[in-house]
Amino acid sequence: MEFRNDNGALVFKRAGETVRIEAWGENSLRVRATMLPEFTGNDWALTEKPSITQGKVEFFERDHWVGDGNIDKRQYASITNGKIRAEVNFVGIISFFEGEKLLLREYYRSYDGTISEGSRCLKLVNREWKGIIGGTGYELNLKFDANDGEKIYGMGQYQQSYMDMKGCVLELAQRNSQASVPFYISNKGYGMLWNNPAVGRVSFANNYTEWIARSTRQMDYWITVGETPKEILRTYTGVTGRAPKFPESLMGLWQCKLRYRTQEEVLEVAHAYQKEGIKIDMIVIDFFHWTVQGDWKFDKTYWPDPKAMVEELHSMGIKVIVSVWPSVDRKSENFYPMMDRGLLIKTERGAAQTYDYQGDCVEIDPFNPECRKYVWEVCKRNYYDLGFDGFWLDNSEPDYGVYDFENYRYSIGPALECSNLYPQMYSRVFNDPMKEMGDGTVVNLMRCAWAGSQKYGNVIWSGDVPSTFYSFREQVMAGLNMGIAGIPWWTTDIGGFMTDDVKDPDFRQLLIRWYQFAVYSAVLRMHGDRGPYNIPPLDNRDWGGGYLHTGQPNELWSYGEDNYKIMRKYYDIRIAMHDYVRSLYEEASANGSPLIRAMFFEFPDDAKCWELNDQYMFGAKYLVAPIFALNQFSREVYLPAGQWKLTSDGTIYQGGQTVTVDAPIEYMPVFERMN
Repeated sequence: MEFRNDNGALVFKRAGETVRIEAWGENSLRVRATMLPEFTGNDWALTEKPSITQGKVEFFERDHWVGDGNIDKRQYASITNGKIRAEVNFVGIISFFEGEKLLLREYYRSYDGTISEGSRCLKLVNREWKGIIGGTGYELNLKFDANDGEKIYGMGQYQQSYMDMKGCVLELAQRNSQASVPFYISNKGYGMLWNNPAVGRVSFANNYTEWIARSTRQMDYWITVGETPKEILRTYTGVTGRAPKFPESLMGLWQCKLRYRTQEEVLEVAHAYQKEGIKIDMIVIDFFHWTVQGDWKFDKTYWPDPKAMVEELHSMGIKVIVSVWPSVDRKSENFYPMMDRGLLIKTERGAAQTYDYQGDCVEIDPFNPECRKYVWEVCKRNYYDLGFDGFWLDNSEPDYGVYDFENYRYSIGPALECSNLYPQMYSRVFNDPMKEMGDGTVVNLMRCAWAGSQKYGNVIWSGDVPSTFYSFREQVMAGLNMGIAGIPWWTTDIGGFMTDDVKDPDFRQLLIRWYQFAVYSAVLRMHGDRGPYNIPPLDNRDWGGGYLHTGQPNELWSYGEDNYKIMRKYYDIRIAMHDYVRSLYEEASANGSPLIRAMFFEFPDDAKCWELNDQYMFGAKYLVAPIFALNQFSREVYLPAGQWKLTSDGTIYQGGQTVTVDAPIEYMPVFERMN
């Protein structure tokens, strides 16, 4: 096997595979490999020019036992960039070190530090390429040795009861309420990005870690080391991008429901809030305000003058965003023009259909620049030019009728190769031109994300999740992992999305507990599909803005006077924290730190904090302990070293212990860090 130094990058070839390891930012290395003649040139999530691009490459020999007491010399190579070093042995196994500490090593079976005869018989390799019959891509299987006792956090948003990903199998694919953002931080002091948008799977098993890309043209991963999780995240967002500065005018209450059906309803709600003395920062107009999916325009029957509506809302200091879906119904005026020009997703077999909710639809192909231009021009004409401030980019995974990824194809290739990037490309349909035209930060609401999405002005919410305490706890864990994965603008539907009966006292208790949490999160946003569905439609047509159902009222006062008092109190808490919330958004823009933080993010030297998944830090100042069970009115909270003040009564607690505190329905335990 031949090693060479290519301008500070370590390159080697073996068995038809070319591998390139290079410095890529501070204390970081990028590793690429391909079985094709050249690398693709795609940087994917690594969009920011790295500050350091050359490492120190060295070649050396080591003794190798070959049997019968004989020793042979074998060639090795290494590349060092600051604190991180990669070492490659004579058969292409890559090991990563910080100093002399082994951090991560590609799968390697041996008894004496070398490849043994016994391990050869296993016929397992670290990087396995299987050519896809009839295509130019490969299925890639990359294995690493497992680290006993390792804890792994990040990877995006998964609906599961585990926050520590060690021991988990994760689908690398986007779905409604699932966001694959393949970056993680380890308690061993490193972070790793799987820089590949292919559909696949990762298994953080006890015997080995396995990354699978079902169709790809190259392997690409990035690894960094740091003293703390905060340092690792700063380095990661330095090469993938950081969120812009969030507008101060949107740090309060966002009001939404399923669904405001007319502009009169929207204005009535806005005026009711104004009468109550509650400032709405954003009001959201949800789906099926349109004529047909893909027309991307209001049904004039119920929205006769949206421009005047927006102007009136602006006069009240309220910004407005409107829902846009990527689905285009065959009945839409845009369907055949887009189909003829190849601007929609293609199916490999069967009918040309990708989505079937309330119509026969094919979704847009945002990988195609012409598609992005077409959709933006329509939405600009019908929404943006009327004064709308942003877009609610729903179904942005996209939400396929059937998640059969091998049946879909985009302009740049099969969905199996790149589908995880779809939500990011969809967001850029709007972010890119709005950024060029606007005079402030672009803020759009998205249901999904991939690595680097934080730089495109996306507030990510956790999708259509059930209204249960179990789901509530899952959302908090998902949000903490999204922050670790570099996505700081994250929110949920307060109370969950799917509710059968808004008068159910159990649901109302859940709503209050969820609302209390949301006050101590990035975006305070009321939304949900509130049953029962006993509100008649506005008309009998099977299309347009009047036929689809709507949910029950979802304003703060909609759940009884006692609950309104609690929500109003917590609204006031949020407004009082405005300067503090602004400082957290500024920190996210400066160094990538999330607003809601896993305990270990602030206390990495406290082993107990790496175990906790039911409490978190809101910035560096507030320790938040949500209530995750019905009729639970006290809970245990772990306090790290230092002094902590319970915000309910001002009691000072000494840290380094677990305490039990009261949590009546009017109060969620929050501690202020005193030193």
